[in-house]
Amino acid sequence: MKKFNVGVIGYGWAASAHIPAINATTLGQVTAVCSSRPLDAAELSAQYGSEITVYSDLAEMLADPSLHMVSICSYPAQHAEQAIKAAKAGKHLIIEKPLCLSLKDLRAMQKAVKLARVKTCVCFEVRFSSQFLTTKAVIDSGILGRIHYGEVDYYHGIGPWYGQFRWNVKKTAGGSSLLSAGCHALDALLLCMGGEVESVSSYATNSANPELKAYEYPTTSVTILKFKDGRVGKVASCIDCLQPYYFHTHLVGSEGSLLDNKFHSTRLGVNKQKWSELSLKLTDSGDVSDHPYQNQFEAFFKALADGRNMPLTTLEDAAKTHEVVFAADKSAALGRPVKLSELK
Repeated sequence: MKKFNVGVIGYGWAASAHIPAINATTLGQVTAVCSSRPLDAAELSAQYGSEITVYSDLAEMLADPSLHMVSICSYPAQHAEQAIKAAKAGKHLIIEKPLCLSLKDLRAMQKAVKLARVKTCVCFEVRFSSQFLTTKAVIDSGILGRIHYGEVDYYHGIGPWYGQFRWNVKKTAGGSSLLSAGCHALDALLLCMGGEVESVSSYATNSANPELKAYEYPTTSVTILKFKDGRVGKVASCIDCLQPYYFHTHLVGSEGSLLDNKFHSTRLGVNKQKWSELSLKLTDSGDVSDHPYQNQFEAFFKALADGRNMPLTTLEDAAKTHEVVFAADKSAALGRPVKLSELK
């Protein structure tokens, strides 16, 4: 089967992970890169093992009829405009998180994609990680019963020691703690809990560490989610912590509980005093080179070849998570609960 040709927009940290992951799939290959900084096409082609054309003008790259899709790896504030232009050009979309930094931009992206009828893949790749593929399988097996409470928390200090810090400190670039990074945890919670969120209550604060004072928005937030069926959940997003990366997961059900890579179930007759351990790789790094992009992109390309939407991470899947993020940030700003129905 002929491979899909992919053009990458933005050549930074994310692109350095997207390109080898795309090229490692059975159905995709990167054939173009569009960057605002000068790049040598021969060097890129040699580095990644595929013939890559370099562009400095996005419109010129999108005009290439041989290009089937784009992978948007630029700064978050640029995602919406670039995705809309690519959709109008008839290109399928891979979009790094966050999708955008405002509800208005999200709605514009949804409209453009719907009109263009292009397929989408959003980089909430944690859904394709060993940890959450296994966790979802455990939930679906029924051994935990009905999950009535869940918490998934994101702890990852993004300070001067981290490349993203340079631009992430600006509100117009990073947006919020949840938009910047914690949206991965919120998305994982929604995957595990299922159902629709009715309202959220969120509080936010900042670290007193002088190295983190450059942030123009609160760097730690905690959000309580109330689901329409009465269940509840919690997401902490902490990008100012001074500790090892930790993606905390705790799910409580009617027949058992799951804690990170451990579980207990009354249905299995196991020792009530001990956790049983699951054989899985924990989500324990913020480094894009450790993210399960290849599995996600493979699923996208296979779905595209079959003419169907991919599982788990389409634009519409990701939009639901972003809506909760926007409601949470609004709640923290207003100091009151926010219903999802308030969003337009």
